[in-house]
Amino acid sequence: MWFQIDCGLANAVTAAAELCGISPLEFSPDVRQADPRFGDFQANGILPYAKAHGLNPRKIAEKVVEELVKDENFSKKIEVSIAGPGFVNFRLSNVFLAEWVNVYKSEEDYGAALCKIFSGKKIVLDYSSPNTAKQMHVGHLRSMNIGNSIYKILKFCGADVIRDNHIGDWGTLFGILIMMVKDSSLNAAELSLEEIESLYQRGSALVKNDILALDSARNELVKLQNGDQENLEIWKRINEISQNSFDELYSRMAVEFDYTLGESFYCTKVDRVYRELMEKKIAVESEGALCVFHGSHERFSKQPFIVRKSDGASNYAATDLAAVLYRTEKFCADELIYVTDGRQRDHFQQLFLTVEEWYLAFGRKCPEMRHVWFGTIFGEDGKAIKTRGGAPIKLTKLLDEAKARALAIVEEKNADLDDDEKDHVAEVLAVDSVKYADLLSNRTMDYVFSWDKMLSFDGNTATYLLYTIARIKSILRKSEIDLAGVEADCLETEEERNLVRQLTYFPMVLAMAAKELRPHHICSYLFALTGEYSSFYNANRILSDKKNVTIRRLAITMRTLSTLETGMHLLGLETLERM
Repeated sequence: MWFQIDCGLANAVTAAAELCGISPLEFSPDVRQADPRFGDFQANGILPYAKAHGLNPRKIAEKVVEELVKDENFSKKIEVSIAGPGFVNFRLSNVFLAEWVNVYKSEEDYGAALCKIFSGKKIVLDYSSPNTAKQMHVGHLRSMNIGNSIYKILKFCGADVIRDNHIGDWGTLFGILIMMVKDSSLNAAELSLEEIESLYQRGSALVKNDILALDSARNELVKLQNGDQENLEIWKRINEISQNSFDELYSRMAVEFDYTLGESFYCTKVDRVYRELMEKKIAVESEGALCVFHGSHERFSKQPFIVRKSDGASNYAATDLAAVLYRTEKFCADELIYVTDGRQRDHFQQLFLTVEEWYLAFGRKCPEMRHVWFGTIFGEDGKAIKTRGGAPIKLTKLLDEAKARALAIVEEKNADLDDDEKDHVAEVLAVDSVKYADLLSNRTMDYVFSWDKMLSFDGNTATYLLYTIARIKSILRKSEIDLAGVEADCLETEEERNLVRQLTYFPMVLAMAAKELRPHHICSYLFALTGEYSSFYNANRILSDKKNVTIRRLAITMRTLSTLETGMHLLGLETLERM
């Protein structure tokens, strides 16, 4: 069947090339979307193959095309041509496009086509990972949001994904907090997260200027690390309060995890890491600390990867190494993916180099490791988003502000909705808009947060997509036709063709987003699809006087809807029946 990620063209070109004596091991068809002037898809792989072997690419292309058109089933539905030095172009027939509409009817159909990409691969995805004892602010949005979308995309493409929230629930800050709780004679069980954060800020300022306070905080931390019961109870309560706050926000953002294994979980596992790194002389003592140097690396030969501090305490590097060991031994992970901001690139480069050397030394299979880093969110003034007082904006406050603005739009556009539905629509619009604005740009780029653009009905926004989806659902409700089993016959108009051709690109876009771990590809595609649907809708009467035309256009409309909703779901967004 030709209905695969790229309409089966990659397989067809590979098979034809093999009949021409080209080994599949040396050849990649490189099928991608074509310039519409030349076709719908284009295979570019012949040029690099010919160059590598000193051959004429045009002649190779001619032989490959000759083999392709021998298959009558193929040649009847797909027109093949050669452009330039050896680009092979494919133009899908209207009959083929109608068949596509009838094959890809639902999210499940797309999933069945894509699930083989990562089938059998086990991945641990590390994202969000806030520090306890602090409220999440706007800076925590990207890891949570990008990680959630990447999880959905990878799972949709067949991977077995474990979602791990590696929270920061251990370390120096707890020495300060425990000291402040005791000195203030406060009951930790009755504190709010806001009060805990305020205590830490005051305590942090105190230890900077008071050596006795600093010694007291260090003493409380040592007691905690040695298992002091009172300090453990305070620590547990602070983490419990923090987690409850996190969970409320995760619920609102529709973000979930399979495990929440923080730094404290790995603190008892770092001794094995130290022992093994020293045994193979991967880590050495330097100025009292245990460090790893990577001699062959230009910077990291001198820049140490400190895995144990000079005072004997563990740190991020130690617990991250212990986490790698746990994830490969306990979860049997083939791949580890970390979603953090770009400022941590050095840390993860050093972590990955250390793991490779460590695992090789012990004959272990090293997992594939990827750092999915992202840029910064700026305000419209070009500076990091902050409150008037200069503090980071709390993420809950940001969502509340988005909802208030969304509710004003709902009141203006559809005042007939009852209050509960208005509230629901405003909440979905608010959360979706914040998420979509964050996912829209290539994740490695910084972006500017703009309320007006984010909630606009014009341009590439969640608001525009949600409106298009709601409008399509309204059209289907008004059709008064039993939509079960509706299928398309041969396409007729240019707008029908352009829209369905855009639908055929969707699996390829998802495959690209999955392989590159860049959700923005889906955002760009969905916007292009809504544009094609608008052109189709404006030029073609859907509820036509001719039944077969009505059925065909309803089928195309339904497939557009299922594709839009599938894309939205993979971005972690909810859709609406009405707006």
